[in-house]
Amino acid sequence: MLQLEVRSAGKGIRRFAWLAALWLLLVPQAFAASGPVYVLPLDGAIGPASADFVKKGLERAARDKAQLVILRMDTPGGLDTSMRAIIKDILASPVPVASYVAPNGARAASAGTFILYASHIAAMAPATNLGAASPVAIGAPSVPGSQPAKRSDDAKKDGDSEADKAPVPADTMMRKVTHDAAAYIRGLAKLRGRNADWAERAVREAVSLPAEEALKMNVIDVVADDVPALLKALDGRTVKVGSETRTLQTAGVTAETIEPDWRTRVLSVLTNPSVAYMLVLIGIYALIFEFSNPGLILPGVVGAICLLIAMYAFHMLPVNYAGLALIVLGIAFMIAEAFTPAFGALGIGGLVAFVIGSVILFDSDKTPHFSIPYTLIGGVTVATAGFLFLVIGMLVRGRRRPVVSGREDMIGAPGEVLEDFDGEGWARVRGERWRVRAAGTLHAGEQVRVTGMQGLVLTVEPGSTKTSGE
Repeated sequence: MLQLEVRSAGKGIRRFAWLAALWLLLVPQAFAASGPVYVLPLDGAIGPASADFVKKGLERAARDKAQLVILRMDTPGGLDTSMRAIIKDILASPVPVASYVAPNGARAASAGTFILYASHIAAMAPATNLGAASPVAIGAPSVPGSQPAKRSDDAKKDGDSEADKAPVPADTMMRKVTHDAAAYIRGLAKLRGRNADWAERAVREAVSLPAEEALKMNVIDVVADDVPALLKALDGRTVKVGSETRTLQTAGVTAETIEPDWRTRVLSVLTNPSVAYMLVLIGIYALIFEFSNPGLILPGVVGAICLLIAMYAFHMLPVNYAGLALIVLGIAFMIAEAFTPAFGALGIGGLVAFVIGSVILFDSDKTPHFSIPYTLIGGVTVATAGFLFLVIGMLVRGRRRPVVSGREDMIGAPGEVLEDFDGEGWARVRGERWRVRAAGTLHAGEQVRVTGMQGLVLTVEPGSTKTSGE
């Protein structure tokens, strides 16, 4: 009996050992990431619309418990504020993000390099490049003159001899911006375990790398021809998201592309510098019409809406408000020339102010991809000059013409008596029936002339109508 119990206990122990071994084998798979894979296309200059699109895409991925978000990039750079907003969303995302520079020939320049370094996985397609992350591209003005950069303590520890030679501008503000950008991207590089020294050079020296060299220098993690190839390469890779480590299961998964919604498209249109520029001009023109012709209502409503939308767009864009002030001042001078001729002085001054304000409205040195084409400025300048000098001039000349209606126009108007009366009766004046008053007796059909007007009663006196034979 005792021997039977020992055998039974031995079998139980062996069974437990087999189960424990099986569980240990399955532990890595138990914590493996599973779920859909989303692709967020990020094309063109990075701005407020891009940041809003990425934020909403990451929120949807978190709701759907996606295992990976692929940020497919092809960007020349963009606004510093929008770039930092995207990076904050990536760092806070509960879903791992793989920034993928694609398709062939694409680039992740300037702000795109920062986003690539911030992502959990950095990937590129063949024949793509990244880099040129100089401070000018993230909002700093270019200042002539440079001096050797002081080597940071981190750079000394990492043994980067080139860090000593990296030039930085001599201007104090520019040095601050450069050091801030270098420290920012260096911190992102160390967070993700990538080449921090090259990242700093990309900021200080605006250097760039093709995909193959970036992989060799530990700037990126993967080179893949397309999204399916990227998913195949990432299968089984472990990714640290916050304090949790996940194993991706992406082999055979079909990625779903999330296209921008209508709100993102509208925001992208509104934050286009050319559109914002035209909105503010349309708003000003419409208000001029409303003030010149009070009571039309429609121009005032359209003008107010356009100006409010333009102000919203300007709030989100790097606007030089001195340029905006010059545009308004130039229009005011041209209006003043139409109302008070100054032999062209005000008009020419207004045109000059308008052109200068339009050119500097968006600082192209700070944001080269958020500027207004000079051809658009030239066309709008000519149209504005024609509008203000011709249309406003016509309005002014119209105001100076003799009055052709109302009380003043009735004085001297001819009329015809409709009935016999003594003192007061009825007559037809300018095709209308009027009550008239006369000093004597008048007969039906007799011609009269208006000499005065008291309320709705005309004062008339006998008159004569010349015939063609006289």
